[in-house]
Amino acid sequence: MDGEELTEQETALYDRQIRVWGAGAQRRLSKSHVLVSGIKGTVAEFCKNIVLAGVGSVTLLDDRLVTEEAFNANFLILPDENAYAGKTVAEICCDSLKEFNPMVHVSIEKGDLSTLGVDFFEKFDVVIIGYSSRATKKAVNEKCRKLKKRVAFYTVDCRGSCGEIFVDLQNYNYTKKKLDETVECELTFPSFEEAVSVPWKPIPRRTAKLYFAMRVIERFEETEGRKPGECSLFDLPGVLKLKKELCEGNSVSENHIPDSLLERLVSGNTEFPPACAIIGGILGQEVIKVISGKGEPLKNFFYFDAEDGKGVIEDISQ
Repeated sequence: MDGEELTEQETALYDRQIRVWGAGAQRRLSKSHVLVSGIKGTVAEFCKNIVLAGVGSVTLLDDRLVTEEAFNANFLILPDENAYAGKTVAEICCDSLKEFNPMVHVSIEKGDLSTLGVDFFEKFDVVIIGYSSRATKKAVNEKCRKLKKRVAFYTVDCRGSCGEIFVDLQNYNYTKKKLDETVECELTFPSFEEAVSVPWKPIPRRTAKLYFAMRVIERFEETEGRKPGECSLFDLPGVLKLKKELCEGNSVSENHIPDSLLERLVSGNTEFPPACAIIGGILGQEVIKVISGKGEPLKNFFYFDAEDGKGVIEDISQ
């Protein structure tokens, strides 16, 4: 990778970016391969950002047939029934993304993400899992960790006006500016399973309520056999009951997770486009940091709530 140069066409197209983060970072971007699964509003924003930034390739995996629900916040799918009849979300989004930057190779893969073997993930540098079950997130993360090379792993979920990003970079080295010198740094990340298995009692009280609320929703969907985002207000009594059980099991007060927040999450089946833009933008920024090796990455959760407009980074580790 370090021995290959940018072409004249790449240098001309990405001139402004090269001035910001340098030719070396742009070269690494142009040689990187990204897998994206679960393409809803936030993930569509992310895809647009990294395609415009000039990654080498983006592979899309989403076998859902396009329905009216699919383009609620996904601007990559035009609301034209004749254009998407019988096509999958990945197929339609692939066609749209190719128009954003013809120099990026955009393709699709078919199949169930949870059943793909370890070798499948070896050809990627970054894996993004959007809107998947707790079990799928754990399984894919573990497969990425079994590879000889380091694959950056992310999950993203947006429910209504709230969103979560999880990051696992394993052992990650990077550089950052400190005064007038460049400093070499290293971070060690827990896996998704390790992070969500941390007992709640030792976690500082100031930690974002969304961390705990998302764990309750995930667990409820898992025990009830629901797909991510399939909850509704009718499920609120069951969700509140599970919250009580989890809080008692972790020896923490039920005030850790406001009922009003859980109510917003179970009723937020339609994504809030401004929240998608912010969360997708943060995710794109983090992936560009990791590929380029420049800048301190977030560790290991990011939360955004449009109700108060705050973005919060939480380090949840053993």
